[in-house]
Amino acid sequence: MIFDLDMIKTIYSNFANKVDSLRSTINRPLTLTEKILYNHLDSEMVIKEYSRGKDYVNFRPDRVAMQDATAQMALLQFMQAGRPKTAVPSTVHCDHLILAKDGAEKDLNSSKDLNKEVFDFLSSVSNKYGIGFWKPGAGIIHQVILENYAFPGGMMIGTDSHTVNAGGLGMIAIGVGGADAVDVMAGFSWELKFPKLIGVKLTGKLNPWASAKDVILKVAGILTVKGGTGAILEYFGDGAESLSCTGKGTICNMGAEIGATTSIFGYDESMSRYLKSTGRTEVAEMANKISNYLTGDREVYDNPEKYFDQVIEINLSELEPHVNGPFTPDLATPISKLKEAVEQNGWPDKIEVGLIGSCTNSSYEDISRAASLAKQAVNKNLKVKSEYTITPGSEMVRYTIERDGFINDFEKIGGVVLANACGPCIGQWARHGADKQEKNTIITSFNRNFAKRNDGNPNTHGFVASPEMVTALTIAGSLSFNPLTDYLTNENGEKVKLDPPSGDELPNKGFDVLDNGYQAPAADGSGVQIVVSPDSNRLQLLESFPEWDGNDIQGLKLLIKAKGKCTTDHISMAGPWLRFRGHLDNIANNTLTGAVNYFNEKTNSVKNQITGEFGEVPAVQRDYKKNGIGSIVVGDENYGEGSSREHAAMQPRHLGVKAILVKSFARIHETNLKKQGMLALTFANKEDYNKILEDDSIDIIGLTDFQPEKQLTVVCNHKDGTKDSFFVNHTYNTQQIEWFKAGAALNIIKKQFAK
Repeated sequence: MIFDLDMIKTIYSNFANKVDSLRSTINRPLTLTEKILYNHLDSEMVIKEYSRGKDYVNFRPDRVAMQDATAQMALLQFMQAGRPKTAVPSTVHCDHLILAKDGAEKDLNSSKDLNKEVFDFLSSVSNKYGIGFWKPGAGIIHQVILENYAFPGGMMIGTDSHTVNAGGLGMIAIGVGGADAVDVMAGFSWELKFPKLIGVKLTGKLNPWASAKDVILKVAGILTVKGGTGAILEYFGDGAESLSCTGKGTICNMGAEIGATTSIFGYDESMSRYLKSTGRTEVAEMANKISNYLTGDREVYDNPEKYFDQVIEINLSELEPHVNGPFTPDLATPISKLKEAVEQNGWPDKIEVGLIGSCTNSSYEDISRAASLAKQAVNKNLKVKSEYTITPGSEMVRYTIERDGFINDFEKIGGVVLANACGPCIGQWARHGADKQEKNTIITSFNRNFAKRNDGNPNTHGFVASPEMVTALTIAGSLSFNPLTDYLTNENGEKVKLDPPSGDELPNKGFDVLDNGYQAPAADGSGVQIVVSPDSNRLQLLESFPEWDGNDIQGLKLLIKAKGKCTTDHISMAGPWLRFRGHLDNIANNTLTGAVNYFNEKTNSVKNQITGEFGEVPAVQRDYKKNGIGSIVVGDENYGEGSSREHAAMQPRHLGVKAILVKSFARIHETNLKKQGMLALTFANKEDYNKILEDDSIDIIGLTDFQPEKQLTVVCNHKDGTKDSFFVNHTYNTQQIEWFKAGAALNIIKKQFAK
C-alpha cells in the first residue's frame, strides 16, 4: 500500500514548472532546499528571493506526524480548533510510552495495560478526525515515516525534534511543537523564518569500520549543539551518493543535536532502491522522471561557497569512527584518541551496557552490520563483557531481521531484544540499580546523551557511536578498546582481532511483516465520541490561556536563574513523567526541576520571595500563582535545546510564568513559547545576565508599543532599593505579537472557526 499516492502525484506534476519559474524569477541556480521550500510556499506569498535568517515565510507542508507523548497535547489543542477533520494527511505513532524492562513481549503487554487510557484516547481521536494510527509495537515514528510516508521533494512537520530523519529520503522534514501541528491540521499555513543554508560536501568513501553515524558525529563536533540553529544542512558530493538511504537518514536524524532546522540529501539511486524495497516503486518511478529537480543544481555543488552561507567539507576516506560524549552529543572524539581522553578525563572505562537501535540507527543495514560482529564474537569464542540490548525501529525491520537470523546472533552473545519503541533512548528504561546513582559508563547508538536522560542517574556517562562500534566496545567491555588496532583474549586464552563489520544495505529477500500495526481512521468520524474523565490523572481537557491585559508587566518575581545547559529535558523531564503528557497540571510538577540554580548550584531548589525559604521550583511557582504574582525565568545560552516538546513552554505558562529571558534560544523552543502566548526575550548585552539578583522584582516595559524589531526594557528592582535597567531583544513579527495579545495562537484559531 502506498499512502497518499494521489497527493504525491499532484506535487510531482507541478514540481518542475515551479522550480523553473523560481529559477527564472531570481535568476540564479538553486539549492535543493530552496527548490522544496519555494515549492511549498503558501499561495499568498510573493515569489521572490527571501532573506535567509531574517524573513518570516508561510509554508504549506504536505503532512503532519505526531508521536504518542506529544500527540496528546497536540490533539487536545486540535479538539478546540473546531474542525471536523484534519486538513492534511496526519498520523499518530505510539512509541514513547513503552517502558523497557524485561524484553519486547512482556514490556509491550505491560505498557498496553498501563497506558490503555491514553492509547484509547489517541486511537479514538485519530478515528474521529481522519488521522492514521500506528498502534503500540508498530515502531518508532521516524523509522515508520521513512518506510511509509517520506518522499523526495516533500515537506512535512512533526511533533518530535527527530522528524528531520526523513531528510534521508530527500524530504524537508521539520520538528515543531503541537501548536504548529494544530495550525497545519486546521488548514492554516505554517510560519518559519527562512533558514540559512549550510552546505556539507562529502567526498571519498567510508572505510570498513566507519559508518554514516560517524559523519554526523564529526559534524556535531565541528558545529557544536547550537551551530546549526536557524539553518538547514544540505549534504552533497560523491561521498553523499555513496551512502545508503537509511545512512542518510541517520545523519539527518542527529542534525537535531546541532540545532539545525533540518538536514537533507538530494535524490539518488540509494533512495530509489529504498523506495522500491519498501513497496513504493511507483513513487520511485515518478521521482526518477524529475530527478534533476530533486537535487541541487550542478552549478551550486560546483561552487558551493557562492550559494551556501557556510560550507563544510569531509573526506569520508579519512573519516575515523567517532565516539561522542559524555553528557553532550557534540563532544566528538575519534576512536584513535578515545583511550587518551578516557584517561585524561577520568571517565569510567568499564562499559556496563551497550545499547543499539533507536530512531537513529535501527535500519536493516545497521542491524546486519552489528550482527556480523556478534557472530564473530561467537565464532572467535569471545565472552561479551557488557550487557547488550537491541531496539528495532519498526515491526517490519524486527520481523525481517528475525527471519534473516540476526536476532538469533544477538541472543547468542546475551543480547536482549526490546520492543519496537523509543525505550532507553528517551529515559523509558527501568534500569536495575540506576537509583544508586553510581558513576558508570554506557554506550549507545542513540542521538542524545544529556545527564539523566537514559536512566535517570546523573552519574551515568552516556557515549554515542555507531551500532557496530557500540557492539565492538560492548564485546570488549572497555571504552578504551580500539577495534581497528587492538586484540582481545578469548576463552581459550588466544589473542584475536575483530574483522571489520559487514552487512547489506537492504534485505536480499526483501522486507516482510505479518502485521505492521496500522489502523486506518473511520471514513466518517462524526459519530465517534471522545471521553476524558474529569477524574483522570493522565488526561485533562485544556482551558484557554488568558489574553494579555494591555499593560506593561510589572512586579515579576525571579523564579530561577538557570546556569549553563538548560535543555527541554531540564525544563520538562521525560522518563516516568511521560505518563502525564496529556495532563498539563500534573506534568507541571516537573517544571524546571532539572535546571541548575545559578545562586546555589543546586537543582530544584529556589528561593521563595514570599516566605524567604527555599523550595522546589514547581512548588514555589504555585505559591506565586496562588497569590496572583507573575514570575520570570532567566537562562543561559541555547535555552530549550533538545526535544520539540511544547510542554516545556506550556508548563511555565500554566503555572503563571510570564516571560523567559535568556542569552539565546534553541529554535523550536522559542517558537513554542511564542505559540503559547509567552514572552521569549534575549539579552541585548549578554553581560546583563549578571545583573539579575536572587531577590529581584522585575518589570518589562514597552509592551504597550510592542512592535517587530523594537527593543523592550527590563528593570530589575533589587532588594536593597537599587535598580538596574537594560534593553532586551525579541524576534516577534506582527503575527506573533497577535499571538501574545490573544494569550496563545490557538485562541485566534478558535475565534476564527467560531465565526
